[in-house]
Amino acid sequence: MSSFEALYDRHWRSAIDWFEASKVITPCVLTLRKFLRFLASGHNTTMGYESYTGVRLVWSSHMLTSVESPAEFFADNKNIAGFDNPGKCLYTTVRELVENALDSAESISNLPVVEITIEEIGRSKFNSMIGLSDHERRDEALYDDFETAKAREKRLAKEARVLEIQAKNAALGKKVKDPAATKAAKGREAAYYRVTCKDNGRGMPHDDIPNMFGRVLSGTKYGLKQTRGKFGLGAKMALIWSKMSTGLPIEIASSMKSQNYTSFCRLDIDIHKNVPHIHVHEKRENKDRWHGAEIQIVIEGNWTTYRSKILHYMRQMAVITPYAQFLFQFVSDSPEKNVTIRFTRRTDIMPPVPLETKYHPSAVDILLIKRLITETSKQTLLQFLQHEFVNIGKSHAERLIVADYVARTRMRVPETGADMRFRFVKI
Repeated sequence: MSSFEALYDRHWRSAIDWFEASKVITPCVLTLRKFLRFLASGHNTTMGYESYTGVRLVWSSHMLTSVESPAEFFADNKNIAGFDNPGKCLYTTVRELVENALDSAESISNLPVVEITIEEIGRSKFNSMIGLSDHERRDEALYDDFETAKAREKRLAKEARVLEIQAKNAALGKKVKDPAATKAAKGREAAYYRVTCKDNGRGMPHDDIPNMFGRVLSGTKYGLKQTRGKFGLGAKMALIWSKMSTGLPIEIASSMKSQNYTSFCRLDIDIHKNVPHIHVHEKRENKDRWHGAEIQIVIEGNWTTYRSKILHYMRQMAVITPYAQFLFQFVSDSPEKNVTIRFTRRTDIMPPVPLETKYHPSAVDILLIKRLITETSKQTLLQFLQHEFVNIGKSHAERLIVADYVARTRMRVPETGADMRFRFVKI
């Protein structure tokens, strides 16, 4: 009998009895109960547990630990990235795609042309997109947007009074505020939207597209260089929200100036493994010699509550980037609700492309010093300090080396020890 089996025979049986009899219902208790049932079914290892419960586990001699991928973490804590509710998710998706488009165009000193389209998708059309047949609700009271006839009559009367007050205030020249939406109203207004963003930027290498969109915390903006994004979260969070709210994949078309083809990729993300799940990845003909990226994603959102915020954001972007041209469109099922706004370019002068900088001495720590020492091509400590940090000349570097007897000026970089790195940080 293996040590695991002996441990199981000695302890798990009593644990199973306790959890089965327990009246305490928490996620932890439910997970452990499920795991113990899995063991009781004859499995003596955690190797197959992931397929059984969808939770990955690491077994040690005394502890069972759940391992969470970066994608899982941000799916569970999506409010960190600005994905709090359907309305804000729509706003944040637009913002992330627009700012990625600007960064892409600016990186090749191209005057940005950004087209953003939000297309409203009715429930009937959405059901056909995901393969569901349209049907009437059998029990309306089960749904969050349900309201009785009496409640509906009361709501309509209240809305009529509010509209009357707004009309009077408008006639008097007073500021008119939009009424706060009730929970039921928000439920009725929540819908699905296809968000499309097209730019004339750098584009993406064909083989890199899956990881750039389907792997959280991977990206091209890590480094000491000014960009609007940093951590490789924006478009991936939109994809995670799409997977959580609609289950539909993201579609990317991209072409670079040096390519005579367009890369097309349709993918979603494996939340548990933090890897892209590729549906289609192919090269297509590029007759127009277009370069840039076009991203299309279907998400749940709420245009009604965040309409003013999205339009305000587009106006702000047009003000702070006068060298960019924006075309914003909202396409509704009702033509009278359509919105088209064009923000024309007001100057052809772009700011210079940001350059990657070196580290400032006051911003370093022991781990950074250790990594720079490992990666540097310089031979002596004097050369290392001069070339790896900003604002350190030869005389300043010599003072740093001899200060407090840290080292010799001709000491070679590999000879630096942990105590020396610690002294550099403190100085």
